[in-house]
Amino acid sequence: MAPPASSTQPAAATLAELRESGCEYRSVKAEIRENLLARIRAGEPRFPGIVGFDESVLPHLERALLAGHDLVLLGERGQGKTRLIRTIAGLLDEWTPVVAGCEINDHPYAPVCVRCVRLAAELGEELPVAWRHRDQRYGEKLATPDTSVGDLIGDIDPVKVAEGRTLGDPETVHFGLVPRANRGVFSVNELPDLAERIQVSLLNVLEERDIQVRGYALRLPLDILLVASANPEDYTNRGRIITPLKDRFGAEIRTHYPMDLETELRLIRQEAEVFAGLPEHLVEVIARFTRLVRDSPAADSRSGVSARFAIAAAETVAASALRRAAINGESPDTPPVARVCDLPPIVHTLRGKVEFEVSEEGREIEVLSHLLRRATAETFRTRLGGADLSGLLARFEEGATVESGENVSAAELLRRIGPVPGLAKIMERLGMSTESPADAAAALEFALEGLYLMRRLSKDELDGATVYRT
Repeated sequence: MAPPASSTQPAAATLAELRESGCEYRSVKAEIRENLLARIRAGEPRFPGIVGFDESVLPHLERALLAGHDLVLLGERGQGKTRLIRTIAGLLDEWTPVVAGCEINDHPYAPVCVRCVRLAAELGEELPVAWRHRDQRYGEKLATPDTSVGDLIGDIDPVKVAEGRTLGDPETVHFGLVPRANRGVFSVNELPDLAERIQVSLLNVLEERDIQVRGYALRLPLDILLVASANPEDYTNRGRIITPLKDRFGAEIRTHYPMDLETELRLIRQEAEVFAGLPEHLVEVIARFTRLVRDSPAADSRSGVSARFAIAAAETVAASALRRAAINGESPDTPPVARVCDLPPIVHTLRGKVEFEVSEEGREIEVLSHLLRRATAETFRTRLGGADLSGLLARFEEGATVESGENVSAAELLRRIGPVPGLAKIMERLGMSTESPADAAAALEFALEGLYLMRRLSKDELDGATVYRT
């Protein structure tokens, strides 16, 4: 990864210039410890973009980093483990010096690989220095059963042998991902999926801080923070972390899903990338829906319901509004707004994101549809439970009907409903500040759906159309 263009790289280009600049050598864990303490004292964010862990996970993580521990983040899928691990690299120094051309990023003051030791002896104070930005000091590997020791640690490079070097020459080694992350942070995601014999190769990295490649007598004291993630389900279903390796991690930190509705809402707002208006009441429906699915006895609690479920739902609902606008030939200059009719499609789209209990096989759509109705009803009671909706109900007093649907434009829906006394109050209760036709249609359709769920209106659904009646 290239460093940010706005960042200023230090000027020192040789070992002598580096010494003159006053640069001091610190280990990776010392860098992280001192930079973390500085941010804590200054009251600055330590892990930007992480939502819902402030009082639970982050204090444990900070203690582990201050103690200089390698660590495992343990939690169900979609709890933000990888996202959290990637923020740790932000605690490194912005720039760090390395021996120019070194594959494992040796510090010019303390080279460890055969090549750099040789160059340091030959060139002395003229040893060339390069600089690495902290964004380049993070490495990551998703553990899979086919991962090899060569991938992680290294192996013989046949090209170097073909160039004339002997097999006994340590410089014929092609370093793997872990040594190449030397003087940085390395993450192994879903560690239990790594074959047990491959996990053994990490033992020396964690305890003795060296690596072994084939029969070479290499001793490379790696300077690295090793972080792993794991799902508790993996211990029984797919694999396990071998006991000696688990013992070498200094800390095991449990993550969790958002603990309250407000955190779920913040997460959706922060992460969802939408291209249409998504009213707050629909975001709340999606958040409540996600929490209901997560707590449902029909869903497999060991697998969990990822935070990506809610994010994908929000993006799908907004995309449905965008599609409707295109179908109806609406102007691209007028942003479409999502409505209640855009919610049902997420049941089919997201069904594959939920693992159901065996007893619920074949009932997945029915279960999710029921929970979506519950989430909508709960949101209606919270937002419009005490609102005066008599002006809207009066529209149905003489047996009139209102037809809506996912392809009915906002202007057409408003025409079918007609003038509604008290519309401004309804929109105010829903937190909709503008009075555009798209917002008005979204507010009225939500009110109609709520009245149906409260059994004050009836509803027929036929061929993508929804008809509300008395």
